[in-house]
Amino acid sequence: MEDVLRPIYQERASQSRTLGILMVERGSDYSPETDLFDVILFVIVREGEETVFIKHYAFEEKSASLYVVDERQMKEWVLLGSNRKVMNWLLNGKILFERNEYIAQLRQRLLQFPKEERKVKMGIEFARLVRRYIEGRSFFEKDQWLDAYNHVLHALHHLARLSIIENGFYPEVTVWNQVKQIEPQIYKLYAELVGSEEPLDKRLQLLFLASDFFIHSKLKQGASHLMHVLEKKDTPWSMAELLSEKELMVYGVDLEILLEFLVEKHMLSVEKIATKGQGIFHRHYIVEKNKEKY
Repeated sequence: MEDVLRPIYQERASQSRTLGILMVERGSDYSPETDLFDVILFVIVREGEETVFIKHYAFEEKSASLYVVDERQMKEWVLLGSNRKVMNWLLNGKILFERNEYIAQLRQRLLQFPKEERKVKMGIEFARLVRRYIEGRSFFEKDQWLDAYNHVLHALHHLARLSIIENGFYPEVTVWNQVKQIEPQIYKLYAELVGSEEPLDKRLQLLFLASDFFIHSKLKQGASHLMHVLEKKDTPWSMAELLSEKELMVYGVDLEILLEFLVEKHMLSVEKIATKGQGIFHRHYIVEKNKEKY
């Protein structure tokens, strides 16, 4: 198959900005990791004309998808976990071309999973976990059980990913196979939610109680990155400052709910700053003074 596809990727390999080219073949008749294509060609470039460029090909009754991805976009996918199949491509794809051992060095870094990168990814997953948990709890209290089920299922998924990252691994597409080995208690919660014959409201009640415990147990690790960033400034942060802080942009829409959650948990303090309106104050945020450094 590689020989047939060579004309497609050979031109890319000759370009100076191309850093590496990987090939991933379809593993089974139904393979979501290749989006049902027979083969993926994944080309990483530096300063690409487009963030992501995709072309589809047909050959010998087979199909191929060519991805040309800017290096910055690839790194964003890895950090945010927003395109999970890419991690499998990077780690397990066949190297067709690499410039100055780029792919080998990238894989080494991914497998080492540096501590600072782990801290950021744990923060992202924890923020998503908190949002799903709070929204799910709200639906549960309104007896909207199916919506609550959907949210708690997502919350468990973020909890599983958080646990995997905490243990020094990147979450794979098959996250539950990983977490079953790493933290069986979380896997048991998932199995209880989807497989129990108990009425749905009883299952949800149990899951929310258990989620309370796990969120509390993951609080320090999950909040570590955000708290560390906030400690870089001795004075309270305004919301505008937080939103414009480059290191916090990875949290996206989940930043606000995470802040409020940490205020409730007495990890952050709210400083009231007077406005021109009588009795109205700006809310600024600072790490609680009695908290240990992050």
